[in-house]
Amino acid sequence: MSEEKAPNVVGINVLKQNGLDVDELVKELIKNAAVEFTAYYYFTNLRAHCTGMEGEGLKGIIEDARLEDLSHFESCIERIYQLGGILPNDATEFIKISGCEFLQLPANPTDHKAILEKCLKAEQGAIVNWDKICKMTLGKDPATYDIAKDILAEEIEHESWFLELIYGRPSGHMRRKYSGERPHTRKHSRALDMA
Repeated sequence: MSEEKAPNVVGINVLKQNGLDVDELVKELIKNAAVEFTAYYYFTNLRAHCTGMEGEGLKGIIEDARLEDLSHFESCIERIYQLGGILPNDATEFIKISGCEFLQLPANPTDHKAILEKCLKAEQGAIVNWDKICKMTLGKDPATYDIAKDILAEEIEHESWFLELIYGRPSGHMRRKYSGERPHTRKHSRALDMA
């Protein structure tokens, strides 16, 4: 077994022939997976600190974004492995890759505006990250592009929700039918499907 040669992976070879730097793509996908996983964790904590009457309304919006971030994490895992990548074995190393320390609770842990500003900053960072993947894969890797463009669409929606809450800027936001609905990424992540 130790003398086996590396397999011929046509799915990777075609991408390289298309001019894609597959190693760089895998690195970016792992980083984005770390960001989505860590954002899910921090949004869970931030949501819990939305207290009082006003906080109850905010919890639903944060919950939708939180569950969709989990879907984003799961949406790119299979593609990472298909491209020959692997997630770090150490969860703390994985979380450090994300750079999401800014999502920790604000000094006043129930300051709703500060919580929303953290959520907004996270969504705006995710837009930049997924746009980069879209640009890397457009015309070179349709499978990864499809995942990235669907995640990007949801991240743009999330940004508009938080802009509405902070600045009163209409977003056209309609509540999801149920938490975790994820209208764009459902086809990539089935873990949250209602049975």
